Parts: sequence; C-alpha cells; structure tokens
Amino acid sequence: MKYIMMVAVTFIIALAATPLAIKLAPRIGAMDIPKDKRRMHSKPMPRFGGLAIFLACEAGIAIFLHKDPKALVILLGGLLIYAVGVVDDLKGIPAKLKFVLQSICAMIIYAGGIKIDFIKNPATYFSGVDEYIWFPGPVSFVITVIWVVGLTNTVNLIDGLDGLAAGISSIAAVSLVFVSAFVDQPTIELLALIIAAACFGFLPHNFAPKGKKIIMGDTGSTFLGFALAVLSVQGVFKSYAVISFAVPFLILGLPIFDTAFAILRRLFTGKGIMTPDRGHIHHKLVDMGFTQKQSVFILYAMSCILGITAVVLAYDNALRAMILLFGVLIFIAVGAMITVRKNTGASS
Repeated sequence: MKYIMMVAVTFIIALAATPLAIKLAPRIGAMDIPKDKRRMHSKPMPRFGGLAIFLACEAGIAIFLHKDPKALVILLGGLLIYAVGVVDDLKGIPAKLKFVLQSICAMIIYAGGIKIDFIKNPATYFSGVDEYIWFPGPVSFVITVIWVVGLTNTVNLIDGLDGLAAGISSIAAVSLVFVSAFVDQPTIELLALIIAAACFGFLPHNFAPKGKKIIMGDTGSTFLGFALAVLSVQGVFKSYAVISFAVPFLILGLPIFDTAFAILRRLFTGKGIMTPDRGHIHHKLVDMGFTQKQSVFILYAMSCILGITAVVLAYDNALRAMILLFGVLIFIAVGAMITVRKNTGASS
C-alpha cells in the first residue's frame, strides 16, 4: 500500500501541477522561442514543465522518505540543481558558470556521503572471486563529481522532442527500480519509483495538442539527470553483487552515447564541446524521414532494451545480457532501415 500510495500521490501532483506551469510560464517569461534549426517546434512553447516534475518528486521524498538521511541529501541537492535550472530558463546562464554551479551541487551530494568509492573488479568477474577496486578520497571525489555533472547534462542534451527526455528518464528510473530491488537498496527503489511517477504525470501534457503543450526546459531535464545520476551512484555503484560500473552505463546508455558522440563530433569539427548543434540522435532520425513521434518511440525502444539488458546483467548473467542486447539492436536496426525505405518510396 505504501508503494501504491507513493506512486499515486507523486503522479497526481505532477499531473495537476503541469497545467499551472503552462499558465505561469508566459507570465514569467519562461517561453521557448524557435529561433534556430535545432528547435523541432514552430511556435513559442512554455518551457517550465520541470516545475511539476520537481514539485512531485520533492513532495514524494518529503512525505514518504523524510526519515531517511540519504533521501534528504538528495532532496537538498535536487532543490539546488532545480534553482540553477530556473535561473537558466528565465535569464540564461553561461555554460561555464552553469558547469561550476552544477559541480557545487555534486560536491554537496559527495559531502552527504553519496559517492563512488569502489567498483567491482571486472578482471575477476568470471573467476568466481570477488575483488573490488577502492578509490582514494580525491579520486572518489573527482569521479563522483564528473559522473553527477555529466549525467545531469546528458538528459538535458537529449531533450529535443516531445516526450523524449521524460520518457527516457522514466524508463531509466523503472530499470533502477528492478536493479535496486535485486541488490537490496529499498531507498533507491522508492526514489526511482517517485521519479518514474513524476515523469508519467508530466508526459500527457508533453504529448498534448499544440495549444495545451509544454516542455520541461532546463528546470526539468537537469533535475531528472541529476536525480538519476545520484540514484545510480547510491544504488548501483554501491552494489557488491553486480558488475557495478556497467549497469548504470546501460540504464542511462542512450543519453550517455548521444552526449559522447556530440562531444566527439564537435571536437572533430573544431567547435567548442558546449556549442549547440543539430546533430543529436533524435535530429538524425527526423532527418532520415521518421516523424517526431516515430523517432521518440524508436528511442524509447532502444532505451527499454538497454534497461532490460541492465536488469538481466544485474541478475549476474553477462552472456545472456549481451546476447539479448545485440539480438534486439539488430532487430531494431533492420526494422528502421525497412521503415526508412518505405518512407522514401512513399515520398518519391
């Protein structure tokens, strides 16, 4: 009953708060104006949907997990990262300053005891001997900050189509629920359920008809990225039972891949790594001939496969996980090529 109540309360808060955010956005200037080719919408759009996701998540934590010290650290960190997102949505923050502010939020999380201080040694995984690589304090600090800040921005970068960032985040959160249940991390399991429920409450408005639609903006995408990064640190990297470094990379594989590819693409073309462009994976799918909704659901499918693979891997069967991953990705690639050919044939 606690789980059902928690999911229901979080979902209802997000669902009810989103229309309020739609009305508030134009009054405070939180509107996304399509001023370049990166934008996939043609009309100004409210970009304050992160308010609903934030309120739902923070309320869920405050109501159901207020006695857990680690949950309170996450609540505080989420509040600060959300404040940075609000200022960025309303006034705009230079990329370097935003990076510094996000790093401070990650440092607070580290100071609260949420850190990457060891991983299972992959060299001994198949030997049946459990060995662990422990990091000295400074190394643990740097790795934790890089992971949290990096993941915070990966969700932001993939937020380019209606429903994409919220859907990918909810899939990642549900994957974390299953993995956390397996490795006996009940707090992380509950927190991941809260994030998933908040995303599900926001999605109907994100997919709504044009007159009622809203996007989450940096307030939502950075908050979700931050929350998922912190949960993966506390819930998966801490586990002795799985290949701890691989599972979070699979769960969050799609935004991580998109961000890594964006950085390499910009370096090879002589641009700054923080320079926005129209080369993200969702842009490529639309350019290939898929509609925005088709592109979103293709990326949902890929994210689901990565999440399922992470869950299978968490159950300590690496070979089965890899066979599943490669088999389904080949199936998706073949299906995508067939669809593109049909679209090309129909247009010609």
